[in-house]
Amino acid sequence: MFADEGQRVFARQGWPTVDLVPIPLTENLRNTKQIAGTFSSLAPFQMHSRGQDGVPVRFVQCASEAAVEAADDAADALLDEGWPPESLALLTTYSRHPVQKERQAAGQDAYWATYWEDDDLFYGHVLGFKGLERPAVVLAINGFRHEERAREMLYVGLSRARDLLVVCGDLDLIRRVGGEAVVHRLTGAQAWRP
Repeated sequence: MFADEGQRVFARQGWPTVDLVPIPLTENLRNTKQIAGTFSSLAPFQMHSRGQDGVPVRFVQCASEAAVEAADDAADALLDEGWPPESLALLTTYSRHPVQKERQAAGQDAYWATYWEDDDLFYGHVLGFKGLERPAVVLAINGFRHEERAREMLYVGLSRARDLLVVCGDLDLIRRVGGEAVVHRLTGAQAWRP
């Protein structure tokens, strides 16, 4: 069993009823070095990145209220570049994407079945995507419902991509919730206009 306290889906108290030996994982094997560097200052403890060198993180500067639209454009551009739909996820940090709302209206089982389908990208919210990953993630930083959880949500959103991360959002908001180190990494990322 593996757990990352920085990515608990629900706040839970207590301990397992069996004896377990805690072994801290000190190496990041999921993300490329470029992606891991973007969120490293947000991690609960420092991890050594063992990932491969990859492509630069892409950043789209936009207002929070325009982040979902910018993320849609970014996802379309990635599809045009040849990324297979099943390799992509578009995640939001505040309001769910309209496609996610539509798919959830058909029921949770039907919604989560779309995670495994290969005909369209997956639409989700960072809090529902903990523990999951995709080769490419487009993160729409469209605000935060609870500022006290914003740092955790930013960490989760930035860490879900294995190979390519595209961030759409406002640097002032990112600075307020994530700090100067995250902003420094994003301003050093590839500025992108899909």
